[in-house]
Amino acid sequence: MVIVESPAKARKIADYLGSRYIVESSRGHIRDLPRGAADVPAKYKGEAWARLGVDVDNSFEPLYIVTPDKKSTVTELKEALKEVDELYLATDGDREGEAIAWHLLETLKPKVPVRRMVFHEITESAIQAAAANPRDLDQDLVDAQETRRILDRLYGYEVSPVLWKKVMPKLSAGRVQSVATRVIVERERERMAFVSAGYWGIDAQLRATESKDDQAPRTFKATLTNVAGQRVATGRDFDSRGVLKTDDVLRLDEASARRLAEGLTGRDLAVASVEEKPYTRKPYPPFMTSTLQQEGGRKLRFSAERTMRTAQRLYENGYITYMRTDSTTLSDTAINAARSQARDLYGQENVAEKPRQYTRKVKNAQEAHEAIRPAGESFRTPGQVANELSGDEFRVYELIWQRTIASQMRDARGTTMSVRITGTAATGEECTFSASGRTITFPGFLRAYVETVDEEAGGEADDAERRLPRLAEGDACAADELTPEGHSTNPPARYTEASLVKTLEERGIGRPSTYASIINTIQERGYVWKKGSALVPSWIAFAVIGLMEQHFGRLVDYDFTAALEDELDAIAAGDAQRETWLSHFYFGANGNGANGNGNGKSSHGEGVEASMSNLGGLKKLVGDKLEGIDAREVNSLRMFADDQGRDVVVRVGRYGPYLERIVSEDGEEKSQRANLPDDLPPDELDLALAEELFSTPQEGRSLGTDPESGHEVLAKEGRFGPYVTEVLPEGAKEKPRTGSLFKSMTLSEITLEDALKLLSLPRVVGKDPDSGEEITAQNGRYGPYLKKGKDSRSLDSEEKLFTVTLEEAQKLYAQPKQRGRAAAKPPLKELGKDPASGEPMVVKDGRFGPYVTDGTGVNASLRKGDDVETLTDERAAELLAEKRSKDGVKPGAKKAPAKKAPAKKAPAKSGAAKKTTAKTGTGTKRGTPTS
Repeated sequence: MVIVESPAKARKIADYLGSRYIVESSRGHIRDLPRGAADVPAKYKGEAWARLGVDVDNSFEPLYIVTPDKKSTVTELKEALKEVDELYLATDGDREGEAIAWHLLETLKPKVPVRRMVFHEITESAIQAAAANPRDLDQDLVDAQETRRILDRLYGYEVSPVLWKKVMPKLSAGRVQSVATRVIVERERERMAFVSAGYWGIDAQLRATESKDDQAPRTFKATLTNVAGQRVATGRDFDSRGVLKTDDVLRLDEASARRLAEGLTGRDLAVASVEEKPYTRKPYPPFMTSTLQQEGGRKLRFSAERTMRTAQRLYENGYITYMRTDSTTLSDTAINAARSQARDLYGQENVAEKPRQYTRKVKNAQEAHEAIRPAGESFRTPGQVANELSGDEFRVYELIWQRTIASQMRDARGTTMSVRITGTAATGEECTFSASGRTITFPGFLRAYVETVDEEAGGEADDAERRLPRLAEGDACAADELTPEGHSTNPPARYTEASLVKTLEERGIGRPSTYASIINTIQERGYVWKKGSALVPSWIAFAVIGLMEQHFGRLVDYDFTAALEDELDAIAAGDAQRETWLSHFYFGANGNGANGNGNGKSSHGEGVEASMSNLGGLKKLVGDKLEGIDAREVNSLRMFADDQGRDVVVRVGRYGPYLERIVSEDGEEKSQRANLPDDLPPDELDLALAEELFSTPQEGRSLGTDPESGHEVLAKEGRFGPYVTEVLPEGAKEKPRTGSLFKSMTLSEITLEDALKLLSLPRVVGKDPDSGEEITAQNGRYGPYLKKGKDSRSLDSEEKLFTVTLEEAQKLYAQPKQRGRAAAKPPLKELGKDPASGEPMVVKDGRFGPYVTDGTGVNASLRKGDDVETLTDERAAELLAEKRSKDGVKPGAKKAPAKKAPAKKAPAKSGAAKKTTAKTGTGTKRGTPTS
């Protein structure tokens, strides 16, 4: 029997191995640490360490349980084992896969010989070779994964409760997720502190008065770079506060720029210098996990999770090699396949003279597999697989194929040229213009692949050309246009998923295989949300990171976190001992380390053990700090002072962030508050907006007095949207009437007449003549409706609440109830076709707000930061892809309607595993594996 992780992989491998093998799936991890108290087996519930799921006083032994959703899987695998005489554990070849194999071994307790089967592509030759050459379980890799899992549990379970008590319930801290959040928060802080600087320049359209080459252009663009020997300031000369970094540059204002442009009009210009250099660009290495995620984000506009999910399907179905790798190395077989295909498609002249091998320093050699490439000994072109793959799968496969082929092609070659043109303005200043050009004379690998440039980095594509005339020193030029242009410096760009992945990798934080899940986690936790493709931190993230920096600085220090990765890799390589390392991290030296302030900086040169020992270990650090953390201080973010010098503060409350300042009224100091919009990026909060928010009455806008009751009526903003209510006399026992505003109403414009109509609901329409039951018209969470007993019917407009008659209501009730089939409304927006299903996408208005659908039954709600008007095809497809993944729907397939589970039947015996009723899992602690 061969056990792999996924059913899709099992089906593919079974075809290659034949009838002598049974191939089953574990469906991922089968065991893990308890997720909560309910998961802890009864025999351990009284143990002090059971909360952690790790016995910290007994060599950090983890408590593993079979996860509830995998109990039936374990039962099936045990039954199947009874029919075989050998077991191959064929989970993925990285440390996560090695750990899954070990958990299978520990849980199934096979009585037959066990071997480890490893492969990195699902092709017949690779599977046959792996089956013929099994190995033993790699205990170092298992230790490495287990140490990471224990470390992350200790970190999360010790630090997260601090956030619950001091910030907000249900928050979490994590070894990598907290640092990734800090990276995003720090960028937003830079944007908030940024002061834009203005400067001017002159853009010129120049013309060579004589032509030396009829094929070259006569006109070209140039920029003013020097005036009277002084360099003209550009954006890079200003710091983030809008101040020039040096006094050696000339900052032009509008008047100076216009004066110079006028003074240069009609003046003679001449070429002062021409510098020509050869241009060479080498091909990019084949993809590894992080670069695939980055390019998937830049070129395809995919999230990291969507890219990896698509790559996983391609791998499991035999189209590409394993997609979690830190290596850029290609096997000889792959190199030959790429060179052969490049030769066939682009000609021998475009193939590199010698095979290209790309190597990089990989921290854990045991995980240095091949780069991500098309599977097989000969690659299938995108055209050959187009009819087999979904839209997402095809685009990712094409990307991988192009990059692999290009890696074995020749360098791109060309020429770069820099030209300086001078002239004297009428006012006497000598001015210099500069122009640069590039021509590609031999495209080489660029014929197959061009990497997408990060727009926020201001880069230029490798195949971009700017042709200049053939110029020589002394050649005359004329200025056809001289345009003074004003410019302003821009704040640093927010991170996108692609640029965040790049930054995390450069800093050595986390591992590429985890980046997608980390980015997903910080969004699900509410720390980060998307505005377009940009990652925007929430106010909660500011409070959490502020607390961590102030009280647990070492735990979110970049160098310290990178050093953690290095030491975990040392355990994986067998160069460090797990128990000693964890003991120093958690308890400190000898369990009684010196006290520390948590704010020290770590470096790669300082061992994590020594660093944490100096702080007394994680347990002591958290225990000592907890009581000293002022929750109000942590959740108070001072933004700026108003015109009267009063501090404007953002406070993170349990019901969301709000603005506050202390004002003086009648000689008394009072707190003035204002709600903050959910979709307001922190860097967009300025004094003007704050004053506007403060001017919105929090106690409500008085609309007048109800003539019948004499009660005052207010329009207010609430947690669940705007509403109207009445003010009852003090001591009144009844509850005040309230009513939510219709979508067509606004707080600033609603009148007393409108409010009284809302407060009149529910309205009695009449009694049903047949049943005698009262029919009422009501405005509910999902819109207007009629109610008769427990039977309801939707109304097609809010106005019908006040006009629907008993006769109309009877007609509605006479019709069969159609669940979910209300009168069709026109879509809010029509989009292009979904790449996965090929169906047109539209945005509709649903009971929970706007959502995107492709008509196949897959509906994905728009998220915070998504706007109907600006929603792109790429973002809509991404939302649908994520929804399909969560629901387990294959791309292009219609979502099956929910069905009632049928009664279980005993399956017939066959070569496949027999299904039996799941048994209750029990806790098992880590033991010594056998093979």
